[in-house]
Amino acid sequence: MVRGKLILICQHGGEFVPKDDGSLSYSGGEAHALDISPETSFDDLKYTLAEKSDLEHKSLTIKYFLPGNRRTLITLSNDKDLKRMYDFHENSVTADVFVTGTKGFAPVNLGTQAKRKIVSKKGAASSAGPATSKVARTAGGLKDVTVGIATPSDSVAGVNATLRSPTRAAKRTAGRNIVDGLFEVSVADATDCSADTIDMSASPADTVKKRRRTASWRSGANGLAIETAADNLEDTRKTPSRKRAGRKCNAVAVADNMSLAPPSDASPDVLVEFWKNGITGEGQDFGSVAEFRDALQKYAIAHRFGYRLRKNDTNRAYAVCAVEGCPWKIHASWVPSASVFRVKRVDEPHTCDSESRKTATPAKKNWLVNIIKDRLKDSPHHKPKEIANSILHDFGLELNYAQVWRGIEDARQQLQGSYKEAYGQLPWYCEKIEETNPGSFTKLLIGDDRRFQRLFLSFHATVYGFQSGCRPLLFLEAIPLKSKYHEILLTATGLDGDDGIFPVAFAVVDDENEDSWHWFLEQLRSAVSTSRPLTFVSDRDKGLMKHVLEIFENAHHGYSIFYLMDNFIQNLKGPFHGEGRGSLPGCFLAAAKAVRHGGFRMYTEQIKRVSSSAYDWIMQNEPEYWANAFFKGELYNHITLNIAESYANWIEDSRELPIMQKIEVLRCKIMDLMESRRVESSNWTTKLTPSKQEMLQEEFAKARGLKVLFSSDTLFEVHDNSINVVDIVKQHCSCAMWKPTGLPCHHAIAVFNNTGRNVYDYCSRYFTADSFRSTFAGSINPASTIAHPVGSEEGREEEDDEQIMPPIARPIGQQQKKIRRNKSQGIIRRSVCCTRCKGVGHNKVSCKVSVTPDTDITDMTVSL
Repeated sequence: MVRGKLILICQHGGEFVPKDDGSLSYSGGEAHALDISPETSFDDLKYTLAEKSDLEHKSLTIKYFLPGNRRTLITLSNDKDLKRMYDFHENSVTADVFVTGTKGFAPVNLGTQAKRKIVSKKGAASSAGPATSKVARTAGGLKDVTVGIATPSDSVAGVNATLRSPTRAAKRTAGRNIVDGLFEVSVADATDCSADTIDMSASPADTVKKRRRTASWRSGANGLAIETAADNLEDTRKTPSRKRAGRKCNAVAVADNMSLAPPSDASPDVLVEFWKNGITGEGQDFGSVAEFRDALQKYAIAHRFGYRLRKNDTNRAYAVCAVEGCPWKIHASWVPSASVFRVKRVDEPHTCDSESRKTATPAKKNWLVNIIKDRLKDSPHHKPKEIANSILHDFGLELNYAQVWRGIEDARQQLQGSYKEAYGQLPWYCEKIEETNPGSFTKLLIGDDRRFQRLFLSFHATVYGFQSGCRPLLFLEAIPLKSKYHEILLTATGLDGDDGIFPVAFAVVDDENEDSWHWFLEQLRSAVSTSRPLTFVSDRDKGLMKHVLEIFENAHHGYSIFYLMDNFIQNLKGPFHGEGRGSLPGCFLAAAKAVRHGGFRMYTEQIKRVSSSAYDWIMQNEPEYWANAFFKGELYNHITLNIAESYANWIEDSRELPIMQKIEVLRCKIMDLMESRRVESSNWTTKLTPSKQEMLQEEFAKARGLKVLFSSDTLFEVHDNSINVVDIVKQHCSCAMWKPTGLPCHHAIAVFNNTGRNVYDYCSRYFTADSFRSTFAGSINPASTIAHPVGSEEGREEEDDEQIMPPIARPIGQQQKKIRRNKSQGIIRRSVCCTRCKGVGHNKVSCKVSVTPDTDITDMTVSL
């Protein structure tokens, strides 16, 4: 089957707008429609687009998207790129291209780079002739036609020449047109009309270079005559090559024998019905052996039988049914005289029914990849088993897991780009991030074997926001990317004035270990240079304290209350008394939040009365690094959310994307977060952020009716159920609730109400609406508006010099498991607890203790 034309929707004058999912949309400008074929040259296309868009020819750039991928633009720079784009859109009717350049179209010399009116053989004059010529040829015989040739001199002289025309029976006329030394010869045919341009300004050297593929002048009995290129090549090549012959006009005859292609969005049932007529019988013609193989494969799928190719080369193809004894066979071969691949013999019918489907599958790789691509466009996270089942249902083909898995890999590579090659684009991406976001910090680390190891990235907007509006508090998290090479995402996250997460920096590393964390903290120190003492919070099991204190001066390190609570619940060990096991998590959280030593002791004693082992666990896990009563850094235990889960949700839909696109998704999420909170805060009318304003209003309600006694201008006594001393200079209250929360307690508010002071003057600046707006004042600019120069020669050389291999994929079973401390390090393993006798080491089914109604279970002891 001969492929038809591809319609290009050429857009210019607009701009790209990023979407939430990381894709790009084109807004504004104008659009033109052009159609191209496999024979269209890049120079012709570029010149035509420059003229239609009114853009300077030399400055013109042409870009397009791969089908199904609206994130990365691909550049067209030569004929090979244009053919590749045509192949990418083989199943499409239209393709969008985007044109940019300098305004103002200026026609160029038609002899060097011109807008051609037809596609034909070129002609050139020899050094003895007065002009060069382009000659239109068809497949017929030769006929002498007299034409007039004009020269660009003051006195135009007519020269009669005999043109060897390729048509024998058609009536022809010739005309001329002189433009800046160019001579245009128009040859009219009864069935076709075309025009050729003759370059009168070409040098003899240009003529010699083109003599093998152009016409030349010769002297004959009737005067000067033009000899076509076919005459020069007649002795050396009797028949044209198959590749060139397939492109000739007579190949159109092949398409006349074929049915129209089905719609690109056709259902599987429609496709199968169309494929059933792919092979019609003896005498059917195809443009090439590849088209015949494709038609045969789809024909076999539609009729649900398997086949084997006994002969399979460029000259012939011979296939038989996969079932022994079945008489079906087909034979096709190349016909040089007609330049077609023709079916010579078909033996029908089948006698094997559907048995051949079990013997051999007719599905080939390219067909399977195209089918999987359609399914991945609808749902990117299809599992191999799901796709195999759908193909079995739609086409009746039984495919194993490995076949479908490989097909998914190839389909994703065509839709999203190569996963391996994406690592080679990281140096370019880092440059673009720093170029489009001045002040941003990136660091790429590559091993001696040119394999990717680590990439650190922090945007100027997030660093500035952290320094100007966030508390000196950073949470360190590690999130598996669940990708092909099992990379790990390391993050440093702050808190905004409304206790929302604020990403400050992140890194993608090949493995999570002490070296990678140490490297990440070193890059973080370079990016976030601040004189404020910082407080870092991380999972206790990661052992990051020594690295934090080594790299950051005057820093504090605390253990995440979220992970401590999780470990506490997992390691609860019976027997339990009093209020029972259910009361322990609440008491543990209350002990962590208690701001006084007495409050911490009170809650831990309650835990001890229920479970002595739980109390021992708390004491062994260093309360000075997580309990508010003892911690010296910025207090954080009111934050109990899972910060890592927020990042995991962000990248959930992008886990199958190449690394650069995955980073782009993160960048877009952060950009969207900053924009949405900036817009949200612009509508606030309160002095504080909403959550802090609500907390302050609750304290205002408690302050009503309190008695205030003046000790001095700055020292006061406030009477409620007890006597509390308030020092407004030190911003301290004896209830110990002012400083930890950053908001005045109700005792201090009572003082402000009696003295006429503004309560907002004594709130932490981090909780004000102005500080919140300052946090999100910056913006993150996209780095993907300029596509990576994969099409240019310079881009290929840079890729070769900076080739980066992906990290070595670690098998799932060999991945490093989360480190757990043993009993000697203070972690008590969870053991089985009997709900009948409260003993440990067994459950109620295997319990051997006899329990009577008079037995006091709380006093019962069990011998193990």
